Amino acid sequence: MRTKAPRSKVVLVALAANVAIALTKFAAAAITGSSAMLSEGVHSLVDTINELLLLYGIKRAAKRPDKSHPFGYGRELYFWSFVVALLVLALGAGVSFYEGVTCSTRMRSKGRCSTTACSRPLSSSRAFRGGSR
Repeated sequence: MRTKAPRSKVVLVALAANVAIALTKFAAAAITGSSAMLSEGVHSLVDTINELLLLYGIKRAAKRPDKSHPFGYGRELYFWSFVVALLVLALGAGVSFYEGVTCSTRMRSKGRCSTTACSRPLSSSRAFRGGSR
């Protein structure tokens, strides 16, 4: 089991980097008022939480076998990796949806958002698909 320490070290380095990146993005969002930068900051914060969950999974997977787990806890790392994947998907989708709804309602209340402007992304996807259904 020589790979335990290097794996933890890599996760710790990634954790430190993600914390620094998240702080930088949140500072940039506060200074500029950019909702895109705020979304990026949340993304980096989620990455930081993911690293913490992975560290927890690595620690749990290293536990010795006992009566309730005679083959050990090694597979627990896969469970925590799965939790990380679900967290990234759910929080990323939630923040993107929230930002999209609040931005479009702000634009509509200011008279800047019309049906055409809101459907522009759909129009461009139709162009890539090759039709105008």
